[in-house]
Amino acid sequence: MNYSKKTPRDISLNGKKVLVRCDFNVPMKDKTIQDDRRIVSALPTIRYLLEHNAAVILCSHMGRPKGEVNPKYSLAPVAERLSQLLKQEVVLASDVIGESAKAVKAACKPGQAVLLENVRFDAREEKNDPEFAASLAEGVDLFVNDAFGAAHRAHASTEGVSKYLPAYCGFLMERELEVLGSALAAPARPFTAVLGGAKISDKLALIENLLPKCDNILIVGGMSYTFRKALGGNIGTSLCDDSKIDTLKALLEQAKGKIQIPVDTVVADKFDNDADRQTVAAGEIPDGWEGMDIGPATREQFAQVIKNSGTVVWNGPAGVFEMSNFSGGTRAIAQAMADSKAFTIIGGGDSASAVELMGLADKIDHISTGGGASLEFLEGKNLPGVACLEDK
Repeated sequence: MNYSKKTPRDISLNGKKVLVRCDFNVPMKDKTIQDDRRIVSALPTIRYLLEHNAAVILCSHMGRPKGEVNPKYSLAPVAERLSQLLKQEVVLASDVIGESAKAVKAACKPGQAVLLENVRFDAREEKNDPEFAASLAEGVDLFVNDAFGAAHRAHASTEGVSKYLPAYCGFLMERELEVLGSALAAPARPFTAVLGGAKISDKLALIENLLPKCDNILIVGGMSYTFRKALGGNIGTSLCDDSKIDTLKALLEQAKGKIQIPVDTVVADKFDNDADRQTVAAGEIPDGWEGMDIGPATREQFAQVIKNSGTVVWNGPAGVFEMSNFSGGTRAIAQAMADSKAFTIIGGGDSASAVELMGLADKIDHISTGGGASLEFLEGKNLPGVACLEDK
């Protein structure tokens, strides 16, 4: 797949109406935005279009309203925040393709921006319905996709509209494709991947795709116990997918030492922050105890690998980091990445949340805005919301 896509820089925008798919799926509480990073990260594309005299029609999803209008998931707070950031009013249409949307689109003049209501208020969005996509494209000259976080979904607003409009890549999307693409194609070496999370089934395709490209794959989190069991260790009541044992045995053999798994584990006698805990050698977890985090020896060993790397990609926490007593491993990985001279990339999701919570986000070279999208990209899959954009 070609990741070099045309952007608004490659075309004349003067007087054009541009539909821009953003990812404004921000965390909300009582109709108040808790974190506006996704809105701020869309500003370079929006500002460029406005400065080049385009009329900008913004659209996005928010949450999972299941194809029905639900005020809880209204984009009204987003329109308000955009108005503050852009220092001009961003009018919100009260629907997606109805009378209000048509009127707001028609009234939008060059140099102005408007916002359509949550695209997922219509069930046809997630079905990638052609009529719905055509209605979104109505009265518009071109389409810009800047929602990397939704690029792995073939929905009407991410892929369907490209059937009716010339489709270009926004600047946030462009940055994601450049960074993740070059990490896979031409990384500074040694190239290290730190892969965590609960289920091995979620990360197997990722490991298989990265294995020929990486110099080191450091396995952490719940999925490390299935690896340990594949090597014949005792893992107590830790998470394990027995159906993958034979696959992992073959993978470890094929890896020829590239895959490293924890050497010690912080274990608990129950899944509770206040449980009794102890550190034991990996593969020697007592019966009735479960692995909750990587131990101090593993933290040190993995931090050294990260320090000596040229490129590091991290996806998935090292333990149950939501519980303070089992967050030490994730914290150690985050700190090692922050201290490393390597080019550091965090593949969205929980790892991104962890570095934010720890106040280390500004020490990381690139934090992906797409959890599922960055995962599928690193797995080598085609992303529908990228494939539909015009190649350079």
